[in-house]
Amino acid sequence: MQTTTRKAYATDLTDGQWAILEPLIPQAKHGGRRREVDMREVINTILYLNRTGCQWDMLPHDLLAKSTVYDYFAAWRNDGTWQRVMDALRTQVRIEAGREATPSAASIDSQTVKTTEQGGEHGYDGGKKINGRKRHIMVDTLGLLLTVVVTTAALDDGAAAPQVVGNLDAKAYPRLKKIWGDNKYHNLDFRKWLADHRPGWELEVKTRESGVKGFAVLPKRWVVERTNAWHGRYRRHSRDYERRTDSSESMIRISALHLMLRRLAPSKNAPSFRYRPAA
Repeated sequence: MQTTTRKAYATDLTDGQWAILEPLIPQAKHGGRRREVDMREVINTILYLNRTGCQWDMLPHDLLAKSTVYDYFAAWRNDGTWQRVMDALRTQVRIEAGREATPSAASIDSQTVKTTEQGGEHGYDGGKKINGRKRHIMVDTLGLLLTVVVTTAALDDGAAAPQVVGNLDAKAYPRLKKIWGDNKYHNLDFRKWLADHRPGWELEVKTRESGVKGFAVLPKRWVVERTNAWHGRYRRHSRDYERRTDSSESMIRISALHLMLRRLAPSKNAPSFRYRPAA
């Protein structure tokens, strides 16, 4: 393994964070050439790109080259590694917070963002008046990401919900019983899908109180809005810069796992974090 001597970036993993993440990194393929690249630097490079929003071709020269790092990003996107790492870290964060390993409730929501000239799937969201894509996410009561699906912005939230919820295997979430959403998920087809495919999971639609105008914090499901705000700290998400929607999903997962690593092993100068659960 290489030993880096460059000046550290704010996004670099600390020794404590790397100690948590290293066992979750896939091993080199059996029978292949011996892995020579520093895997910690691979992660550091991806985290730098995700947080700063720079282009792959504009990575600083003291980080690893796109030709090296993108291959790992794409391979782990295709084989589900980013999701598996995120799942493992979420379990650790929940246990450290005094919770059960899996949640009993979740919140679902979408966020519409503009796309760029990069191309790829996109559409027009008439409600938000944005031409781009939607990020559909589900989070637990602590706001930790469970799953993400990126679609054209033209797709209705209720129509996309079966695809989002379907990403969660009922056997992997035996305690999950409740899903909170807003009025966009008051969809008969979605309720029928739940009854047919997740009969033990109940959808509860949270609505604003009568007479309230403008933005209002909705009980229980406000945590998903907070999660979108957390992800918004990563400039890669200011728009959807990816050609492929699965690349967009992987970038959201990378932001989520970075946030969880910082919770599990905060840097010395970082203030302690206390999760405010849904209420």
